[in-house]
Amino acid sequence: MKIIITGGAGFLGQRLTKCLLNHKTAVNSRGQEERIDQIVLFDVVPGRDFQDHRVQYVFGDISDKQQVTRLIDEDTDSIFHLAAVVSAHAEEDFNLGYRINLDGTRHVLEAARALSHAPKVVFTSSIATYGGVLPDIVTDETAQLPQTSYGASKVIGELLVQDYSRKGFIDGRALRLPTISIRTGLPNKAASTWASSIIREPLCGQDAICPVQPETPMTCMSPSKVIDALIHAHNLPVASFTERRSILLTGLSVTAADMAKAVERHKGNRDIGRIRWQPDEGIQKIVDGWPKETRSRRAELLGFPKDESLDEMVHAFIEEDMDDQVRLYEKTGTEEL
Repeated sequence: MKIIITGGAGFLGQRLTKCLLNHKTAVNSRGQEERIDQIVLFDVVPGRDFQDHRVQYVFGDISDKQQVTRLIDEDTDSIFHLAAVVSAHAEEDFNLGYRINLDGTRHVLEAARALSHAPKVVFTSSIATYGGVLPDIVTDETAQLPQTSYGASKVIGELLVQDYSRKGFIDGRALRLPTISIRTGLPNKAASTWASSIIREPLCGQDAICPVQPETPMTCMSPSKVIDALIHAHNLPVASFTERRSILLTGLSVTAADMAKAVERHKGNRDIGRIRWQPDEGIQKIVDGWPKETRSRRAELLGFPKDESLDEMVHAFIEEDMDDQVRLYEKTGTEEL
């Protein structure tokens, strides 16, 4: 089995690759377990060296149709389409956001459509597809009305996955992801980046800036549960998706203040960094338009994972990722983020 991961050098792409390598097999289009022979990571930047003969890097731009067409060849069984420009960056640069998030998705789907078989395509959507006046809990029945260009491009991507699947060009599955916390790495231009840095940096002895008010809620999901969900979506029988190809995932609702308190609970004997509350009106407006909580009965019935508590998420970061994060700070010389 050959699997392609767009955005393969990114945070999710690297974690997904590691997990797939450990699994060694995946479910093919016939519903059978098959050995993973090759994982191709497509990105504009390099990623880690997995030192595994099954992993290959291809450098390129998802908005370049010819490159994507060459990438997705007849040997391709499955595609995890993760490549995207993040929320606030897409809002700042309208042309870039749509070139990557919309045109890039079209290129992936068109390249898949050109194959003699229908590959599986797992598309990462977002809770940014919701907006406007929302209920306290967003469910499977809540209408999508994005208030950002990023969210709009993700809604369009979901509809394209639905239609290409309806026509039999692909076997598509789209997941509406909550905010991922706690990410490793450095802060980026995502409007949600604070939901990781407010925990990650202080526990590693670094100062962090929080651009939203303490009472601001965010619906979150841990990296491990997101990766489990992506693989679970890929391996589910096609009959699970015949009605709707998009699935909302259940997130854990926590406020910025909750996260700050969790840092205190888990600091142990560490010298923790400070959280600096510096509200940013633009970021606050974007975040205020997102769901405060998501709850999906459909995801539950289909066996998708969910997080049970914020403390569990913080403990997992400390046990699994914090040492690597500290080494990253030592390498970059970062003192305040």
